[in-house]
Amino acid sequence: MDLADTPTPELQTMTLGEYDLVEFALVAAGFALLAYTLYTWTSREELSARYRPSAYAGLCIGAVATLSYAVLFLRWGTGFDLAGNVYVPNEEARLSLSPRYIDWSVTVPLLTVELLAVCSIAGARARALRASTMTAAFLMILTGYLGSQVLDSGRSTVALVVWGLVSTVFFGYLYLALVQAVRESLPTMGPEAAVSLRNATIVLLATFGVYPLVYAVPVFADVTSTWLTTMQLAYSAADVLAKVGFGMLVHKVAKLRTAEDVVAGRETHPEPVWVSDVHKSDAVLPAIAPTGTIHR
Repeated sequence: MDLADTPTPELQTMTLGEYDLVEFALVAAGFALLAYTLYTWTSREELSARYRPSAYAGLCIGAVATLSYAVLFLRWGTGFDLAGNVYVPNEEARLSLSPRYIDWSVTVPLLTVELLAVCSIAGARARALRASTMTAAFLMILTGYLGSQVLDSGRSTVALVVWGLVSTVFFGYLYLALVQAVRESLPTMGPEAAVSLRNATIVLLATFGVYPLVYAVPVFADVTSTWLTTMQLAYSAADVLAKVGFGMLVHKVAKLRTAEDVVAGRETHPEPVWVSDVHKSDAVLPAIAPTGTIHR
């Protein structure tokens, strides 16, 4: 078959079961991301000002991803027509995956911000590291998008391999930079916070690894409706793990570090800090002299 006649990965006729399974995954992931967004908004004040940027990054991630899944759901619903016992793709089906890359181009750089916000890297080095990791994350997504969606509409194996390798270079830099930042930060915090930070990093980097694995499938196997279903399920699950699972772990690290700073007298906080129903610190408020001067 000529390459020009090869269907794009999105243009697959779906069985009823496959179509419904993808629809369920999109709705479930969207609701999970919405719940995470609401939780992050309502719990942001639990963190001290030092670590609250992690919550703001998580809030942006959850909001963007929730909107993305709403668009994905609508695209999925309008991209296929029921014909007997199968769903046949129409002209809109080609855009059923592109909203994911738009989402990732925003949320993946913010994931690096969220992680670095609870690390101990500070000052000019922190700003430089944040800028470089955000840039690498964006370029990782952009080059993957070029290979899978733009150049020859994902039908060219050469484009998939070349741009996949370029994307992997940026992933490799992200891996090394984030792991190094976490390793330097672990000795500066308590054991419980260190374990949670390590687990958060493992979750983030492990889920990052899901995307290139799914990306590479068309290089080694025929594109079928089963592959499209598996890809949508894998991406949805990875998104929930990378954003909700990772975000909850980072939030725990931020709360634990807030409690550590309060106990050590480095920080004040207007209310006690609780983590998993365990009292980690009492509120430490600044003393106010009769003249209104705050003594620290």
